[in-house]
Formats: sequence, C-alpha cells, structure tokens
Amino acid sequence: MSRLPSLFLSHGAPTLPIDPTMPSGEFATLGARLPRPRAILILSAHWGTDMPVASTAEAPETIHDFYGFPRALYELHYRAPGAPEVARQAAALLGTANIPTQTLPHGLDHGAWVPLLLMYPEADLPVAQLSIQPHRDPAHHYAVGRALRPLADDGVLIIGSGQITHNLRAADFGAKPGDGDPRVAEFTDWFEARLAERDVESLLDYRRRAPHAAYMHPTDEHLLPVFASLGAASDDYALEIQSLGTYQRALAMTNYLFLH
Repeated sequence: MSRLPSLFLSHGAPTLPIDPTMPSGEFATLGARLPRPRAILILSAHWGTDMPVASTAEAPETIHDFYGFPRALYELHYRAPGAPEVARQAAALLGTANIPTQTLPHGLDHGAWVPLLLMYPEADLPVAQLSIQPHRDPAHHYAVGRALRPLADDGVLIIGSGQITHNLRAADFGAKPGDGDPRVAEFTDWFEARLAERDVESLLDYRRRAPHAAYMHPTDEHLLPVFASLGAASDDYALEIQSLGTYQRALAMTNYLFLH
C-alpha cells in the first residue's frame, strides 16, 4: 500500500449529521474518494490530557459529550471496531521520539465520531483515538505528527479533527451560511497560504504572525490537531483545500488534505 494522506477536518457543531443546512454530504464525498485505509488514528480537539494517550478500546463507545441538543443526536451511535494494535504502534513511535505516552481504553468523542459517521457510515474501519495536549504548543503537536509518520506507510489514515476558526463567543447562530466575519477569511487565507508554501516555521508561530489569531482562537485546542496532521504529512506534500463555507458567522468549515 502506498503512503496515505493525512487530513485535518473542521468538524463543526455536533449537529452536523442531522442539520440539513450543514455540509454533511461533502464529508461523505471525501470519504468515498480517499484510498481505503486498514485503520484510522484520529486526534480530536475534545480529548485533552497532560501527555498523549492512545485508546486501546476494542469497541470504543460513542461519547455524547454535549448537552442541550435534539434527542435525535443522542440516539446516534458509531459502532466502529477499535484499533488497539494501532494505538500501541502509535505509543511506541511516540516513545521512540521521546514523547512519553500512555495507553488506556477510551471512547470516541464527538470530534471523532461525528465526521467519521459521515465519511465512513458503515463503521467497518477500525478506529483508535489519540489525545491532544491543550497546554502544549503547536510545535509539540507537530512533533507528535512527525513521530506518527510511519503509520501512513502502514495503511493508517491519520486525521486531526478540530476547527480552522473557533470563537464561539463571536458566533451568531442566526446568521446565514456564508455570512462570515471578514476576519475569518483573512485568517484562513493567511493560514492556507502558509500551508501551500509549506512554511512550517510561520505556521507554528501562528499566534504571533497570523492576522486575528487570538480572535479566531481564544484558546487553540481546536487548531492543535492541524499541526499533528501537518507533521504526519510528507515534507513535499501537495495541499488540497475543501472549503465548505462559514457558519454562525465565525466558524469556517474547511478541511485540508496533505497528499503524497
């Protein structure tokens, strides 16, 4: 099997699978055209720990880590098999890179199961989740991705799941799709230009260099997964952008594919 790409997904609100105004169909299209992996390793903005933790769950539960949403959302379950051997591989690779890592059984939070439900609705691909470290910087998460690179040569699809812009205080849930704050485009244009140039140095320093960085990410846990996906990519990756619009005025739904 040839090297698989790595992905960054903007997973949006938990209602993505049940809200007809959201771009759920585009996630399904993305999953259908990707090379089929033997397993998935996903890092979500919604599982944060002090050090990386790889889930060895044999049958990871669907975690409904939200409240106040329609009942139909809580009735959704994603019953994919776990990938404990991939979790152990990931932990070993991180350990070799001097990144201490733990393993334990853990379910799939909505940052993991929501996009996977749309991309792979048959739930027949084994999935392992790896935690992020919200108190650590982009460079740490880039190093995590670098350490995981060999998995892409072994049939594992590495996915970072977060949000390219994530300021919920600035969100207007009555806004029409596409009615975005102009600062959203200024930030994403800068970020995507740096990705296209493979300017890793600037990207890792985005909080100082990118326009409106602190406004787009008051805290950066929703952006940290992109640095792991970037680290897992080949040095000469080709960038593909799947831009799905801006919702609630401040939440850009943009996915990045790092192709090999």
